[in-house]
Amino acid sequence: MAEQENVERVQAAYAAFQRGDIEGLLGFMTDDIDWDVPGSREAIPYAGRQRGHAGVTQFFSTLAQTEDISHFEPREFIAQGDKVVVLGNYKGRVKASNRTYDIDWLHIFTLRGDRIAAFREFVDTAALADAHRAATAQTA
Repeated sequence: MAEQENVERVQAAYAAFQRGDIEGLLGFMTDDIDWDVPGSREAIPYAGRQRGHAGVTQFFSTLAQTEDISHFEPREFIAQGDKVVVLGNYKGRVKASNRTYDIDWLHIFTLRGDRIAAFREFVDTAALADAHRAATAQTA
């Protein structure tokens, strides 16, 4: 698949996410997708490595249960071979603590054919963990 087509696939996947269409988003992924978000689950409930559609569905379910994302903006797309790197920003609120965050991120997608086979996020885990830690402290 050409690099521009890879970018277009990732953009379409982001559009599904922004519509809240997780089933549609899964349609862009291989059945054995490797989904990796940094951090420990003790600090960030949806962090860690997930595999397959069931794992990705669990990731988005946990994310929806714990946070409201108010702004999600992919800003720059860089493609080479089977990789698409995306630089962006999101803003959100941890539901339990009502604390907000504004964080830049980097996503790396690996495509196999016309499907996303791997996803890796790089983000300020300390800022997310602090927002979640405040939620833990309030419920203790």
